Amino acid sequence: MENEFAKVMSERTDEELIKIVTVERESYNPTAIEAADAEIEKRNIDTSEFEKIKEQATVEKEQIQKVDSNVVGSGIRFVNFLIDFIVWLILAFIVSFIIGIFVQPTDQGLLTLFGYVLIFGTFIAYYAIMEIKFQKTIGKFVTKTKVVKMNGEKPTDGDIITRTFCRLIPFDRLSFLFVKNGIHDFLSKTKVVKDTTE
Repeated sequence: MENEFAKVMSERTDEELIKIVTVERESYNPTAIEAADAEIEKRNIDTSEFEKIKEQATVEKEQIQKVDSNVVGSGIRFVNFLIDFIVWLILAFIVSFIIGIFVQPTDQGLLTLFGYVLIFGTFIAYYAIMEIKFQKTIGKFVTKTKVVKMNGEKPTDGDIITRTFCRLIPFDRLSFLFVKNGIHDFLSKTKVVKDTTE
């Protein structure tokens, strides 16, 4: 009788198979381990690479666990949100006041469009610029938290842009009240953690 996990293991990469039979061994069913071992033998994978991949996978796993233990809760996320919301409103007001001095649209439709562009523009600029430059917004400075990738590294500009635009998804703001990582965290593969460097 064929092992029920044989097909699944045949679709894994060499590195994934090595991780399964070494670092992640305790997470798998013995029958799955048997299938992974058989697939490694079938592919004639050089077992001398096992130790190097095992060490690398162990370091990655420890790093992710360290980040996960540092993830902040919903209360701090809510404080961040309130502070950043107030800062953004002040910023939007200042920008609209300055632009209003120089531009006086007479058309009501143009005025409405201008208002929406200003609201979304300041929102996106505030979060994107602050998190790209500092890994944190004013709210995160106050609560001593920062944005990191899942493995704890500094997010790329693309990660932050994705994160910022995902904030526009309806109900995103409420998602972090139910889970540690909200919608914009999940989609941008980022987390908010305690800033231990301060």
